Amino acid sequence: MASRFLLLLLLLSLLLIGNCIEEDETTTIKTTMEQFSGYPAADPSQEIHSIPVDSLALQQQIDELSTFSDSAAPSVTRILYSDNDVVARRFIKNLMGRAGLSVREDAVGNIFGRWEGSEPDAPAVSTGSHIDAIPYSGKYDGVVGVLGAIEAINVLNRSGFKPKRSLEVIMFTSEEPTRYGISCLGSRLLAGSVSLAKALTQTVDNANISFLDAAKSAGYAENEDFSSVFLDEKSYSAFVELHIEQGPILENEGISIGIVTAIAAPASIKVGFGGNGGHAGAVLMPQRNDAGLAAAELALAVEKHVLESGSVDTVGTVGILEVHPGAINSIPSRSHIEIDTRDIDEKRRNTVIEKVHESAVSISKRRGVDLLEFKIVNQDPPALSDDSVINAMESAAQLLGLSHKKMISRAYHDSLFMARKAPMGMIFIPCYKGYSHKPEEYASPEDIAKGVKVLALTLAKLSINS
Repeated sequence: MASRFLLLLLLLSLLLIGNCIEEDETTTIKTTMEQFSGYPAADPSQEIHSIPVDSLALQQQIDELSTFSDSAAPSVTRILYSDNDVVARRFIKNLMGRAGLSVREDAVGNIFGRWEGSEPDAPAVSTGSHIDAIPYSGKYDGVVGVLGAIEAINVLNRSGFKPKRSLEVIMFTSEEPTRYGISCLGSRLLAGSVSLAKALTQTVDNANISFLDAAKSAGYAENEDFSSVFLDEKSYSAFVELHIEQGPILENEGISIGIVTAIAAPASIKVGFGGNGGHAGAVLMPQRNDAGLAAAELALAVEKHVLESGSVDTVGTVGILEVHPGAINSIPSRSHIEIDTRDIDEKRRNTVIEKVHESAVSISKRRGVDLLEFKIVNQDPPALSDDSVINAMESAAQLLGLSHKKMISRAYHDSLFMARKAPMGMIFIPCYKGYSHKPEEYASPEDIAKGVKVLALTLAKLSINS
């Protein structure tokens, strides 16, 4: 009888000890989850790791979006407010709605998809990119950051995550300057550009179609007040953009994720020369005032001044060089040249601009042509990623076991302007040979999925902790 009592007492003791251990473990796990996520339902770092990105559906969306194009596959051409742009916008809004986001648009067509958090009055955490595409480009630039952001929301939903700060996906209008010569048009306005808001009411494209008419044809600009687009100073607590690298570093080094620490300072310049036209055979060389050769000489001067900077971070490109009348047997009487120059160092970039201007004046005098125009269209400062966002991105990559490195972005993005309104960061993924702005542009479904998971976990962390 005593032995039975002792056995029962031993079993009861073991059960009590087991319950204490289980309770302690549960408390520890719960505490860890709450430290990370602020709610007891699930630890996002574990749940997101185990919940796959729907890479098949995401790739199908990328492929379908690429069909809304003014050029034939494999290239993509999608110009602001064109018919294909309007259809593509409808496609994005539909995907946002299917992800459970509430959708709104502003006066220029920036599209916002919002997941309301438990603290709806707090500044939201935002992410996104653009879907417009320059002529004959690829289908991943910008698109990965929009469709990938929507899929990141889906991943968080599937994981059971509940945001504190609201999460908002933004599709920015006209990141590319193709139609009206204004890069990052939507995000510039969101950042509060008063000069741009005024200029848009007078802006026309090469076909002499005004911005107002084009915007209205796409269903926007009803009240013609573009200052209504400006963001409130407390709209967002953070902004994160997922993007293909558009360079070869990650692929060459076999690294999954790039953590962007800074975005280079871009500037755009328009230059015009006026000379004397004439018959290509009748006007002798010593008597010519060739506006086309003036433009060609300036293009070479751009290269010279950039190389003289001594830095690999200084770049300059002559992307447009046009002559009038454009006939093989006619001496150009006018020329137009557009220059893009960038640098992570704003002062060094501005020095290049000054030297290009000096060259333009010198060339016009030496060649006997008029310098009709030297206009700096934009001269933007660089943007630095915020330490809080960098830490969140790095933490996400580490939790997911993904290789990563810090790097700068020599291309500029909507993030450059969102940095004026919120702490900013960017996530890069590898792309094939660094190709971009060409049909061969490509990012693998596996690399896109890794970027989406890092984005999802970064958004979760910032939603809870920022």
